[in-house]
Amino acid sequence: MREVEVERFIAESPPTVGRQLSPTRIVEWEGSFEVAEVEEGADDEVTIVTVTGPGVGFRLRFERRSDGYRYAVADDGPAGPFKHMETWLTVDPENEGSRVRLRSAVALNAPVPFADRIAAWKRRGELKRALDGIAEAV
Repeated sequence: MREVEVERFIAESPPTVGRQLSPTRIVEWEGSFEVAEVEEGADDEVTIVTVTGPGVGFRLRFERRSDGYRYAVADDGPAGPFKHMETWLTVDPENEGSRVRLRSAVALNAPVPFADRIAAWKRRGELKRALDGIAEAV
């Protein structure tokens, strides 16, 4: 398993940034999968997003947190290409703006040498695209 982290200062307050965040927008900003279905939890704290891509589909479980989101491949179905994938998106106040961080732990479900290193490289690109999307949205 590999971990990657990206971050960026955004010159908007955490509440302003937070209003732009949603599970579907995060998936769209990352750019690798399309949203097929969204199931809102009864308490608005958990959202299940079914995503699809070329020849693959799986569910992501998003948990709303006071400072952003935590999301991971859901335990109740196929994991797509992942053995494990978990991400934390946090928005913290900094210098009259926000520090937005995305940290992800990823492992592929493939017996290929260096598979986790390749997955981390790809995941870093997805997280950078998400930061670009957040910055453009505010």
